[in-house]
Amino acid sequence: TDRKKLHTAPVRQAFRLRPFHVLVATGGGYAGYRKYEDYRLEQLEKRGIEVPVKLASEWEVALYKSVPTRLLSRAWGRLNQVELPTWLRKPVYSLYIWTFGVNMKEAAVEDLHHYRNLSEFFRRKLKPQARPVCCLHSVISPSDGKILNFGQVKNCEVEQVKGVTYSLESFLGPRISTEELHFSQAPPGNSFQQQLVTKEGNELYHCVIYLAPGDYHCFHSPTDWRVSHRRHFPGSLMSVNPGVARWIKELFCHNERVVLTGDWKHGFFSLTAVGATNVGSIRIYFDQDLHTNSPSYSKGSYNDFSFISNNNKEGIPMRKGEHLGEFNLGSTIVLIFEAPKDFKFHLKAGQKIRFGEALGSL
Repeated sequence: TDRKKLHTAPVRQAFRLRPFHVLVATGGGYAGYRKYEDYRLEQLEKRGIEVPVKLASEWEVALYKSVPTRLLSRAWGRLNQVELPTWLRKPVYSLYIWTFGVNMKEAAVEDLHHYRNLSEFFRRKLKPQARPVCCLHSVISPSDGKILNFGQVKNCEVEQVKGVTYSLESFLGPRISTEELHFSQAPPGNSFQQQLVTKEGNELYHCVIYLAPGDYHCFHSPTDWRVSHRRHFPGSLMSVNPGVARWIKELFCHNERVVLTGDWKHGFFSLTAVGATNVGSIRIYFDQDLHTNSPSYSKGSYNDFSFISNNNKEGIPMRKGEHLGEFNLGSTIVLIFEAPKDFKFHLKAGQKIRFGEALGSL
């Protein structure tokens, strides 16, 4: 009898599951199942088979959100900063290169022993000639990645992938003061989309670029423009790969993101860096006050910061191709901007693109 007690006591303790453990286990298992579904859909797309859109229900989104992705992302970030022994660097980085198809010949430093930790390897710089900036077109790709969607914004809705949309106002947040952006005051009855268009005859356009883990993780200015305002939305850190973007409506509105707003020669211009699982760290080089993936935040909250001041009334001028920021791993860049009606994209949905290549022009 004593022997039985000795063996069964640990078993009884193992089955005393707390609600948090149940949520983590259930949510993690479901997330794994979704990863398998994403892989299956990608294989069907490669074979040219069109996959019908099937959106997640509210309980599925809630279950996915129960996975502590913010905590896991912070843990991943700390792990990335651990210095690896010199002898271990080449095997670890070589495995990553092989898994995600990284082209190290483009890196400014090809020697794998040079990178002290995974974070330095993720944020590696490129050789200057590796990404020539296109001078013939007005808007270039700010990063390497895959084009998920592009086109005109219609009815205040933006497509994150074909057939799946999100609200323009939910994504950007309330309109910034017209004084700060030097925009004319739109009539109060106009829609949010119409309020962003400052010049008669212009339209609002968008482009979504997904950065995979193997892509170059820095992003650059897509055009010559002036950054006036930063809005930081704390939020979830769900995966933003195309399979999940096809599954969860308004995915980009759920996730943590940094919205940079300003203007270019044709009016309103914005660039948004969207966080994702293991990408809690979003860095903007000229914004030292920005801190992403904090341990706690209020749901639905955001904080604003203006680059317009008494001493600096022009904001932050950015030149096309200039370094702007970086992710700690792959993620998503969303451009929303105003341009004349004859603006044309030089893209195809699903195509791979590299920083410096043309997105569109007049």
